[in-house]
Amino acid sequence: MAYKTFAAIDVGSYELAMKIYEISEKNGIKEIDHLRHRIELGTDSYFRGKINNDRVDELCRMLNEFMAIMKSYKVDDYKAYGTSAIRESQNRVILLDQIALWTGIRIEALSNSEQRFLDYKSVASRVKDFQSIIEKSTAFIDIGGGSIQISLFDDDSLVTSQNIRPGVLRMREELARVSYRSYQLEDIVEEMVCDSFESFREMFVGDKKIQNVILVDDYVSLVVQRNYIETIKKGQVGTENFLKFVDSLKKKKTREIAMSLGLAQENISLLYLSALMIKYMIKLLGAEMLWAPGVSLCDGIAYEYAEQNHLLPSSNDEGMPHDFEQDILDCARDINRRYHSSGHRTREREMIALTIFDSMKDIHGLSKRDRLLLQLAAILGDCGRFISLASVGENSYNIIIATEIIGLSHVEREIVANIVKYATEKFDYYHIMDNNASLDRDAYLKIAKLTAIIRLSDGLDLSNRGKCNKLKAVNKNDELMLTVETNADMTLEFGLFDKYATFFEEVYNVKPVLRQKKSNI
Repeated sequence: MAYKTFAAIDVGSYELAMKIYEISEKNGIKEIDHLRHRIELGTDSYFRGKINNDRVDELCRMLNEFMAIMKSYKVDDYKAYGTSAIRESQNRVILLDQIALWTGIRIEALSNSEQRFLDYKSVASRVKDFQSIIEKSTAFIDIGGGSIQISLFDDDSLVTSQNIRPGVLRMREELARVSYRSYQLEDIVEEMVCDSFESFREMFVGDKKIQNVILVDDYVSLVVQRNYIETIKKGQVGTENFLKFVDSLKKKKTREIAMSLGLAQENISLLYLSALMIKYMIKLLGAEMLWAPGVSLCDGIAYEYAEQNHLLPSSNDEGMPHDFEQDILDCARDINRRYHSSGHRTREREMIALTIFDSMKDIHGLSKRDRLLLQLAAILGDCGRFISLASVGENSYNIIIATEIIGLSHVEREIVANIVKYATEKFDYYHIMDNNASLDRDAYLKIAKLTAIIRLSDGLDLSNRGKCNKLKAVNKNDELMLTVETNADMTLEFGLFDKYATFFEEVYNVKPVLRQKKSNI
């Protein structure tokens, strides 16, 4: 049986972790080793802007040990990701280059949305439990050192995902500057988070009751997994029992808590802060059950690797794999609803754009992931109308850039935003767009190719009256034949078609030709 030995490395804000896995299509993902080393990179990065040299030396020393362990396991491949401490370091590029030179390990800095999506994948990959829980209204709470991500599910769909500060390490460092007595801590923590949490409830929850909470963190999850709280089933506790557990911590000293829970004493402050924030969220949302599946970012990294290398079982006893792409699309549709965009208009644009994309697959050289970016641009193209009916493209661009879409990297979000912008505005060629350092030549070409498709799509139904419900696109002899089966009056579309087709022909050297076929109905 063929399998891969894979290592996932998480360079976190307060801990360095590595998990070794055996991955095969037959048996899925099996963890065979887990190493952790406490190192508070975030303490430097969040408050000084840079990680000091002593901690960099310590990090490199541990990564060299990790490299030796990977060799002993004969690891076939690895991925190393840095989260908010690396991401927020002002000298990130220099730092990552030094680490690569000294250890041989190349670390990629994840954007917040990429990091949270991997955490989310690690949970959602446990298909049976995850699917059964999100059938009811559910909040997914992912507590990191720098911030917290809260995502809402309703009827199996991801409704929204929002990032809130501070996380546990950032909060602990901020509290170190405040003079308070131990009995005041819970009230102070509530004051620090209440405005953001209550705004989240008012904007995205309203009067609806959230029944379940799914938790990803490094400390409370461990306590739940070890059954230190009375559980309903493995990893699941009633919120009443959880609240009693949190209240019991107030009556104990740090050393006593550490001994009773089998945790290092230095970790108890982060455990308690995490528990207090979860307590506040549970009470705010009225949740009845908390599920802590005990997964980590490393598990998400391994799942993504298996997914990308086609090593996941096609099906198993727990059901089919979760559709993560649909979650990204659901997030985009939620943004549309928030800005009161027309659902009918976006559905029509999606259909036309994807039909054209699929008909050009032998020419455009784009991937399935690029198809998703095109679909997102089609969905989000009109959200800027909420701000003003003038300069819709520019307004939509600003909304997309300012709005985190879980599962997209920052560059991907920029690509989508630029497609939306240039769908209605004069296209900036590479020597102008190159001023934006985050967009390289490949990103520029994606923007040009996908913008050309969106523009052509918009030209096929200018009045937004659903004239192109039946569209056939065939690419043949340097022409793209677009046949619309409809009895509607297409005079406007035929008259202005060249205006929307010109850029497409420039980008692909393929001439779009519009034809109408009368329907027999």
